[in-house]
Amino acid sequence: MMKRISINILTRVERAGNKLPDPSMLFFLLCLIVLGLSWVLSLFNVQATQPTNNKTIHVVNLLNWEGLTKILTETINNFVTFPALGMVLVVMIGMGLAEKTGYFEHLLHSVVDKTPHKLVLPFLILISILGNAAGGAAPMIMPMLTAMIFIKLGYHPISGLIMSYAAVEVGYGANLIIGLDDALSFSFTQSALKLFEGDISINVAMNWFFMSISTFLLVPIIYILAKKVTIPRFQNLSIDKDTDVSVDKKTFTTQEGKALLWSNWMLVLWLVCIVVIAIPKHSFLRNNETGQLLVDSPLMNGFGVILLITFAIPGIIYGIKSGKIQNSKSLGKILTQSMSDMSSFIIVIFFAAQLLAFFDWSHIGQVIAINGAKLLQHQSGVTLIIGLILLTATINIFMGSASAKWGILAPIFIPMFATLGFHPAFTQMVYRIGDSITNPITPMIPYLPFLLTVARKYNKKIALGTLIANLLPYSIIGGLIWTIFMIIWYLLGIPVGPGGPIHLGD
Repeated sequence: MMKRISINILTRVERAGNKLPDPSMLFFLLCLIVLGLSWVLSLFNVQATQPTNNKTIHVVNLLNWEGLTKILTETINNFVTFPALGMVLVVMIGMGLAEKTGYFEHLLHSVVDKTPHKLVLPFLILISILGNAAGGAAPMIMPMLTAMIFIKLGYHPISGLIMSYAAVEVGYGANLIIGLDDALSFSFTQSALKLFEGDISINVAMNWFFMSISTFLLVPIIYILAKKVTIPRFQNLSIDKDTDVSVDKKTFTTQEGKALLWSNWMLVLWLVCIVVIAIPKHSFLRNNETGQLLVDSPLMNGFGVILLITFAIPGIIYGIKSGKIQNSKSLGKILTQSMSDMSSFIIVIFFAAQLLAFFDWSHIGQVIAINGAKLLQHQSGVTLIIGLILLTATINIFMGSASAKWGILAPIFIPMFATLGFHPAFTQMVYRIGDSITNPITPMIPYLPFLLTVARKYNKKIALGTLIANLLPYSIIGGLIWTIFMIIWYLLGIPVGPGGPIHLGD
């Protein structure tokens, strides 16, 4: 009975979502709505007071002469400086080489053939979650690879895209590896802690205990949802005839086998070189002033280029050794083909970049965040945990940037929770749960349009509503269970990480 009700709800959400305009036009309309809101809210002098410094933030009208001038002069800059645009296009050059030369296909055939069938899906989910340590690369790379593997398993590739994307985005606050998000969150928490009078020690790994256990909590949740909901809902969806989705056992030639071996060894050699170069304290891959690898370092700032080379090396080696690349002309043709599907994504990102800029310029997101935080004042314990998670999850739909949200909320909640006796490590971890659970369904994260672009490689009729409806269970179920898990953790009083107790003084 419950299963039938949930299926009906998802079907209705999908139908409603598919009635929305094309994503590019949807973002354009959202831009118009935000512009209109900026005028209306400024007309009524809607504002918020930052509790840490009593600074008043007003909603700014973008439809006056000053706002229109800014829009006119900054539109192109918004587009070309949009972080996801450069990352996606650069990485797609390398991934396209690896895909079009046949390297991915041969590698994935080999992986699937050697891995027990029952372990393939949990392994893909785990790797998708762990991929968050690499920053913004995981939501591009893992869904694409998972879709290819799903073809080899006999599943619909779009169900693989959805499962992996949900794992990457819902699992944003879970990992076994201390990564970029840990460093960014720590930097804002450390700054916010200065507003609290007291000697509190914090470190970048202070959420690691809870994050690690959460990783193994989320894997079975996502696996069950994929097997019971996502895969069955796509099993009868057609795949475009011009898409190569053959699941037959393919026989590779001896030459292709040697090409795969050479490609893998060169890939390993390249990765070893990166690790060896990064180890020295004065490595050029580290921050020149602090010596850190994860914060404002050439390694992280140039991660897109490193990924380009990481995929291009085995792709080119395989292409040459297998005979797919015979000269510069054939290489150029493959490069052109690898970018041929990105045109619709570029159009969507143009309007998405303007939407995010309008939110920033108008201060609507900041006012929502600050006024929402007031609702949690004078709360404590379990109520405070649930409230912060729900507040952050809601704000996340309007503000996709994790660093931007925590930059606003940390100066509010770190001192507030500390006054109530909670350690900043605990506060930060509660925030990170809320920041993760609505990631799959928010259009403010630019990787959702990218997911739609990839999905249309397999079915050109697929719409945004279908993706959101099928991602929704991961947000709801994952968020519910994860929140309950945090409450149990809190009641048991277990530290969330090394040097990260629940309460101050523990």
